[in-house]
Amino acid sequence: MSSTKPNRPVFALCDANSFYASCEKVFRPDLRTAPVVVLSNNDGCVIAQSREAKVLGIKMAGPWFEVEERAREIGVVEFSSNYELYANMSNRFMATLRQFSPRQEVYSIDECFLDLTGMKLDLVAYGHTIRETVMRWTGLPICVGVGHSKTLAKLANYYAKKEPETKGVCDFSQLSQDELNSILEILPVSSVWGVGRRLEASLKAVGVENVLRLKNANLRRIRDRFGITMQRTVQELNGEAWLELEEETPMAKQVMSSRSFGERVESLPQLREAISYHAANVAQRLRRQGLYARAVSIFIQNSPFDQAKFYGRSETIALPAPTDCSFQITNAALWILKKMYRPQVYYQKAGVMLSELVLETGQQIDLLGFSSTHNKSGRLMETVDTINRRYKRSTIHLASEGTVHTWSMRRSFKSQNYTGDWKELPVVS
Repeated sequence: MSSTKPNRPVFALCDANSFYASCEKVFRPDLRTAPVVVLSNNDGCVIAQSREAKVLGIKMAGPWFEVEERAREIGVVEFSSNYELYANMSNRFMATLRQFSPRQEVYSIDECFLDLTGMKLDLVAYGHTIRETVMRWTGLPICVGVGHSKTLAKLANYYAKKEPETKGVCDFSQLSQDELNSILEILPVSSVWGVGRRLEASLKAVGVENVLRLKNANLRRIRDRFGITMQRTVQELNGEAWLELEEETPMAKQVMSSRSFGERVESLPQLREAISYHAANVAQRLRRQGLYARAVSIFIQNSPFDQAKFYGRSETIALPAPTDCSFQITNAALWILKKMYRPQVYYQKAGVMLSELVLETGQQIDLLGFSSTHNKSGRLMETVDTINRRYKRSTIHLASEGTVHTWSMRRSFKSQNYTGDWKELPVVS
């Protein structure tokens, strides 16, 4: 029986297993035990694998064309990235978790921290209840890790994924120091939240090869050599909660939309369509967050792997006043494109970024008329967003975005948008 002590914080990290691949399996019960992989933009590399695919040795980030033939021979099923489906499934996942704690931090598309402080419950049993509810309501398999700090909760989740005997739930808060230390001793230091390859190599160079050694490291030496962030990590491994639960999503510093082209683009009209599309897309994201941009940037480039000489440029323009209007943002982006475009280059990627973001209450109105149409354009943008949310993206769009989009991203193996399009709802026969 494990329960929290009222004077010590307790966090749970709920993490969906192989999230992208699991989302694809939810609506394909025939693939429940099949090896599944999800590919990156333009079906280039493997970015997600089901447990069955990992067992077969399909490597992450490997070019798909190199393993495609062998993978199909051994029964691997491939899917193109279906970002609309994954976003909708993530929203359902987070909404399901919300009932299990009064405080929740959405950490990423497939990870969520819950505050379990003060709950007089068997937290292992509670973790299994969370897993079963998420599976029943969303179809997603998850693991739950519990600890006295967010770092320990994330580490407990890692252990729950690796050790079958945990059955997907691990509670470090109920263990004695000796029991916890025996587990930390067998875990590599790379399993600690925030320890990447470079930091792992630096830690190993001073003899810190497992989590227990990091936990017992001298704080002053750690701070002097690796900085205050690593010192806080060591303190968190010792059960001190230095990282607070962030219930409010911090205001974005930049908003960006970019994609590689499905086929090379040479003509200026095609580039104008792509830039217009990304400008409208990024403006819509800006409005969704209630923000205004004071600067617009675009970039265009060919592939560094092409035989032709590499050409890549990015430019930024400051706006007279902050705006969230698709017309103004698109006009600025197209003006930059006209300056940057070079003929006889086969472009492979383009994108638009908005920066110097402010809230509506923080914007400064200009004196030269740029913001004089704010109220009128604001009502128009709100109407456009409402229609596009109700039906689908680009139901109403700028004429400069075009209609054919021969440059759009290649997704040859994309599944249906089961949760976001009435025409693609699952059919039971």
